[in-house]
Amino acid sequence: QLHLVESGGGLVQPGGSLRLSCAASGFTLDYYTISWFRQAPGKEREGVSCISRSGGSTNYADSVKGRFTISRDNAKNTVYLQMNSLKPEDTAVYYCAATWVSGSSSRCRYSGMNYWGKGTLVTVSS
Repeated sequence: QLHLVESGGGLVQPGGSLRLSCAASGFTLDYYTISWFRQAPGKEREGVSCISRSGGSTNYADSVKGRFTISRDNAKNTVYLQMNSLKPEDTAVYYCAATWVSGSSSRCRYSGMNYWGKGTLVTVSS
């Protein structure tokens, strides 16, 4: 069975940090770009960050630039989202998703996802 599993969410105070993980099961992430999305209560899902197959190209939403860092360890079949300087408005369920692409340098994107995880809740509150 092919699926993605997110972990690392939780409750953190404003200004704190969390590292989310996205682990693949049943397939290798080598051939996929990976994207992180989030959905806050009452809001639409939004793309937060994504990374190319090789890890050489990344993208960030303006709201998280300079605070979040995406990375991948293909040997561990896992992608990470390091979140620093967290704000209450970062509170959301965070999802990772995988998109199959043919080229290792293909740019990542926030559409056409092949697999989705079930999400992990991040709550930023004092």
